[in-house]
Amino acid sequence: MKLRKVSAAAATALALALTATACGGDDGGDSNSGSGGGDKIKIGIKYDQPGLGLKEPDGSFSGFDVDVATYVAKELGYEPNQIEWVETKSADRENALARGDVKMIAATYSITDERKEKVDFAGPYLLAHQDLLVKADSDIKEGTDLNGKKLCSVTGSTSAQNVKDEIAPKAQLQQLGGYSECIAGLQSDQLDALTTDDAILAGFAAQEQYKGQFKLTGLKLSNENYGIGVKKGDTETVNKINDALEKMVSDGSWDKAVKENFGPANYKNEKAPKIGQIVQ
Repeated sequence: MKLRKVSAAAATALALALTATACGGDDGGDSNSGSGGGDKIKIGIKYDQPGLGLKEPDGSFSGFDVDVATYVAKELGYEPNQIEWVETKSADRENALARGDVKMIAATYSITDERKEKVDFAGPYLLAHQDLLVKADSDIKEGTDLNGKKLCSVTGSTSAQNVKDEIAPKAQLQQLGGYSECIAGLQSDQLDALTTDDAILAGFAAQEQYKGQFKLTGLKLSNENYGIGVKKGDTETVNKINDALEKMVSDGSWDKAVKENFGPANYKNEKAPKIGQIVQ
């Protein structure tokens, strides 16, 4: 009788162990090491930034961040059809990684000391700068030309306020709900300039419906080092992503992605940054 009791307990323990194994944990992918082998990997991106992270009407995704993340995922062992793209808004990026909603985030995610206290970063994979987008025939060439002009940015952004505080104190700030609204204001001459990262501006300007209408001034008002965010402490995944990014640059895929996503806007991008080299 004692032997049967022990066997039953062992059987119960084995069943529980198998159940736990089948359920697994939600770490934003099916592999804690980020080495593939699972069914899916969840990657956070923006859904509303043309040229960087955009959900197309047919449900597909496009943009430089998408191309970079797809390449990285491939190096980690995931095919494109194994990627689950998750919309990750700026204010929720750190929380999404901490909760395990996604394995990594490639979403115009600038590396800063403050953010590095909460997440780890691979990269950088792109050096962007705060810039101005104006109409193609605009006479705005310098930041000081914005004095007396209507300068647009999105609600919650500090970009326009930085320009007013540091460059053009007489600029008239206009904060709208989204970049598309600012673009519409430029088209109708209700606004004179839009400011944010040049990569974001180039992504909009490169869209077919805007082709030839706008230009970037190339002022380089700040340095924005875009990195791929991962959960704090996941050094193994950071190292693997960095290896993938270095390969993407060396085999020409990085240059190809830049040209395809930003080329129509004549975006004068910086060369691919070196891994771990942050430009202040």
